[in-house]
Amino acid sequence: MLKTENIRNIVFMGHSGSGKTSLAETMLFESGAISRKGNVDDGTTVSDYTTIEKERGSSIFSTLMHVNWRDNKINMVDTPGSDDFVGEVISSLKIADTALMVVNTAHGIEVGTEILWEYTENFHTPCVFVFNQLDHDKSNYQMTLDQAINRFGNKVVPFQYPVLEGSGFNAIIDALRMVMYVFPDGGGKPQKVEIPPSELGRAKELHNTIVEAAAENDDTLMDKYFENGTLTEEELTSGLKIALANLQIFPVFCVSAIRNMGTGRLMGFLNDIAPSPGDRPHAKLENGGTLAANASDPNTTVFVYKTTSEPQVGMVSYFKVYAGTLKNGDELINTDHQHHERINQIFVAEGKNRIAVTELIAGDLGVMVKLKDTHTNETLTVKGSSNIIQKIHWPEPRIRTAVVPPGKNDMEKLVKALQQIHEEDPTLILEQNAQFKQLIIHGQGQLHLDIIKY
Repeated sequence: MLKTENIRNIVFMGHSGSGKTSLAETMLFESGAISRKGNVDDGTTVSDYTTIEKERGSSIFSTLMHVNWRDNKINMVDTPGSDDFVGEVISSLKIADTALMVVNTAHGIEVGTEILWEYTENFHTPCVFVFNQLDHDKSNYQMTLDQAINRFGNKVVPFQYPVLEGSGFNAIIDALRMVMYVFPDGGGKPQKVEIPPSELGRAKELHNTIVEAAAENDDTLMDKYFENGTLTEEELTSGLKIALANLQIFPVFCVSAIRNMGTGRLMGFLNDIAPSPGDRPHAKLENGGTLAANASDPNTTVFVYKTTSEPQVGMVSYFKVYAGTLKNGDELINTDHQHHERINQIFVAEGKNRIAVTELIAGDLGVMVKLKDTHTNETLTVKGSSNIIQKIHWPEPRIRTAVVPPGKNDMEKLVKALQQIHEEDPTLILEQNAQFKQLIIHGQGQLHLDIIKY
């Protein structure tokens, strides 16, 4: 039976074109969740499934997926790279426990990377850097690493580095496990071999840095490190879990998402080291208190972080269980409106597909449909509970424009449509300006407004 300690909530972040969606697709494939790997260019990925995303070839909305890996469930949320869709990123960071910062090593650390880093800092989210596209002709691992350390600090520590880059990329030195992974030409499952003598000095130096970071929080581990010069794999795992959860280290991993090189090792690290919801600080409540991710808590508490609308379905609510165990048939209270919501059916998501389940425990992510009157940023909990999850604070709009309906009699339809979009995207603000007698929409950028017009 799944426990909170076996859940990993991962948000994929990165500048547009860094390869987040491709990485998510490859992780789905590597885990066996899908039997055939799609690609962004063909519009066949699990994540970018909407018509407009397929047409543009890039993510616009956040997408919830999950994989089962060893004994754990890894929930994955793919997010857009453009800052125009910051609402999707912020809502996803709210419910995530680890961020994967995907970086295109052909471009280095880009503006989008720096903006997204600020969001992870605001949410105090543990972060793992994934250096992607190392098989690109213009890949420059060392430049990218130097930029990352320069801009984000010495806590950025390479756990891996490539032996060669570009068309010759086929091997990764893993300084954590002190092994070299050699991949077949087409990618896939690597062969583990000894690190060649020419790379051993560099790998040992990196390994020592990792061990020191793992031992930093535990005097016993530090004593063992000084005494033996290293730590066992179990001791390393224990120390690194604490270091990552406490934002004391930001590991760097290497992949080619398209060719499925390094993905399995990355998933293994997330499985072993990434914090579970129970390892993270307790969730903040609106009354100043906190709430632990305890599946046995009788005060089941659920937070809706995202809402969409689907034809023939209606409102679809994406949520995180912050405490207790949510079951089919539960009756909860909306803390904003004090009305009752009966939970008729619970789902887990795989992109556009939903799989019915009977219950979800504290820390897990899921989907509900046809709630009566519950919206994004609202909490559902049991009667008598004072649990109200601290709300998401959306950024102020940066651009605005007046809009007019296509015909004189279409104003009501236009307002209704924009209100529906605001329900799905709270960063869009609708204003009926009495002074100018205009309907004005406020958004995050020109692309944001263009997509709304679509």
